[in-house]
Amino acid sequence: MTKEVKEFKTALLLAFYLKAEEKDFSEESIDELEKLAETYGLETVAKIPVALRKIVSGTIIGKGKLQEISAAAEEYGVDVIIFDEEITPQQQRNLENFFKRPVLDRTELILEVFVQRAQTREAMLQIELAKIRYSMPRLKRLWTHLSRQVAGGGGYLRGAGEKQLELDRRMLRHRVDRLQQEIEQVRATRATQRKARQRTGIPSFAIVGYTNAGKSTLLRALTQAEVLVEDKLFATLDTTTRKFSLPNKQEILLVDTVGFIRKIPHTLIAAFKSTLEEAIHTDVLIHIIDASSPHALEQAEATIEVLEELGVQDQPIISVLNKIDECKDRVMLNKLRVTYPHTVQISALKKEGFAQLMEKMTEAIASLRKKVHLVIPQSHYVLVSELMREGRVIDIEYEENNVIMDVEIPTRIQHKVEPFIR
Repeated sequence: MTKEVKEFKTALLLAFYLKAEEKDFSEESIDELEKLAETYGLETVAKIPVALRKIVSGTIIGKGKLQEISAAAEEYGVDVIIFDEEITPQQQRNLENFFKRPVLDRTELILEVFVQRAQTREAMLQIELAKIRYSMPRLKRLWTHLSRQVAGGGGYLRGAGEKQLELDRRMLRHRVDRLQQEIEQVRATRATQRKARQRTGIPSFAIVGYTNAGKSTLLRALTQAEVLVEDKLFATLDTTTRKFSLPNKQEILLVDTVGFIRKIPHTLIAAFKSTLEEAIHTDVLIHIIDASSPHALEQAEATIEVLEELGVQDQPIISVLNKIDECKDRVMLNKLRVTYPHTVQISALKKEGFAQLMEKMTEAIASLRKKVHLVIPQSHYVLVSELMREGRVIDIEYEENNVIMDVEIPTRIQHKVEPFIR
């Protein structure tokens, strides 16, 4: 690429669709891409959803449409063209050759936003790993640009470039290994911290949801935490944990997590998994949905899809319809109620509906633990030890070869004691 991404000022955004019924989704997605560009600091000069009869393997779009887009880019004088899909390295090279200007895809833009927004060491490590994995197949593209600038495509630099390309790849593979080691160390530290929290017996709630749905606003409203609240996508990337007391004096931990987004790059899901483990290992999820958004249903569905990919879809979930004071579409509201029954309606900004939310959270805590009467053979004493560690023993007796226990246990381990319940 002839310019660093940070030097870009103006952008032309492109989306494409194959079927007429996909047009609305394509337009919604390109609107979201515009918000991503704005978050990064780019001015969107034009948005063009392109109807395709077929995808051309080398350039995605046919020559006629490419010429129209190139003319528009020249007319507006844009710095960069951004595709609302992930494109292959070869397609990227071909498109840049045709447009005579840099081409990014959605993944690269998201990565650049993440680079800009990361605050903690862990987030920075994860993003660097994702960027390297994204850029490694594209190293040839960078050397192609260099050969044109320096030697007009001369044979000497091509040979030198090929040698350097292999050196660069080797260096990046070494860096990936180092990053993975550092991330594993961070993960081990987080696991230790998490076990320490779990030993306290304080229930934990992870606030999850689409980016900009109001997660940080809710955390701030409940706990007075000094967290960034900004009307931009991915305003915060780092998890924040705060202690909070429910009206019944029950202490809980609230964890604010990174926001989800449609078409999130899989490299980022993998890279951010250790951050999102905060959601995996909490007791209850608070799924916050921006009820005022015309795309609320799609955004909520995107969040659920990511949760399923992380394997946490079976955790207790409280669905919270936020920004209810700004919701004008009653049909949308009814659809959300039907899709997500037993929802709570709130305005995190105005602190409305919090009493019902507290009630739901209290109910959720009550459902996390269950009192059981168990008769466990002493040959299963490993299970007895686990129950002593994970549960609250009310009464215990030893009778012949059995251990008789009355114990309050987390419902997540109930399946382990089912054969011994009496």
